[in-house]
Amino acid sequence: MICQECNERPASLHFTKVVNGEKTVVHLCERCAQEKGQMFLFESGSGFSINDLLAGLLNPSMQNAAAHSALSSQMNQCNTCGMTYQQFAKIGRFGCSDCYHTFKEQLSPILKRLHGGNTVHGGKVPARIGGSLHIKKQIQQLKGKLSSLIEYEEFEKAAEVRDQIRSLEKKLTEGEEKME
Repeated sequence: MICQECNERPASLHFTKVVNGEKTVVHLCERCAQEKGQMFLFESGSGFSINDLLAGLLNPSMQNAAAHSALSSQMNQCNTCGMTYQQFAKIGRFGCSDCYHTFKEQLSPILKRLHGGNTVHGGKVPARIGGSLHIKKQIQQLKGKLSSLIEYEEFEKAAEVRDQIRSLEKKLTEGEEKME
């Protein structure tokens, strides 16, 4: 595919924009993309960069952080790299991994807004091994519960938990035999 800007070099960067259900694709070569300064062109002719997008997402939280100036003045700068939250909001990326911990309070509302209220990543497990991992995790939790029940001398409940563990271990060994 040829660059839509210069019509000379092969396009290596492909940008897709969806506005109100209307999809627009722009194909640029590296040189044209650098000349445009990472700008995506809209039909109206106005430019928009990734940094502008991040700054737009971060600005509301910067106003919120100003309200908590006493706290933000203490945590305003990363001890490792020296980056401030205002610098992060301007350039759109952190200086080091410690910035995530330093600016945790300011990032939390942003991440909630971006991820539909979720701030913790649960992860995914591949389907073919997910069943056995889930069972192993259940067994581990039940063993912890069993030891606490024994410690508090609740032997009847402990016997029920022990039976659950045995049942899950049997299911686990049957599943492993089927895979062999």
